[in-house]
Amino acid sequence: MNHLFINECRIQRYTQGAKDGYGNPTKAWAAHLTVDGRISYPKGRQIFRDTEMVNVDAVLFLEDIDVIEHDRVYVDDVLYEILFVAQVQDLIGSHHKELTLKRFEL
Repeated sequence: MNHLFINECRIQRYTQGAKDGYGNPTKAWAAHLTVDGRISYPKGRQIFRDTEMVNVDAVLFLEDIDVIEHDRVYVDDVLYEILFVAQVQDLIGSHHKELTLKRFEL
């Protein structure tokens, strides 16, 4: 299946950074993993997030790795917010993960 993964994916995780002027830790994004994956762009797909409907910009297929909804990912240098992580099973166990993505607006 690795030959299908043609996109570079840099996953970042939210961590505590240096302390601010009040002594509280600031939040910062840190490199978590760099892996290969495959991205697709479904048309017209939406999901519920909290109390609102959100348009899905992309779906990313990855091996069974440590990734959660609170992470974010650069796919070929485009930044995406991870909306949902689905664990896909086969007859043996975990097969891969499908990440539902929203393009990050800076």
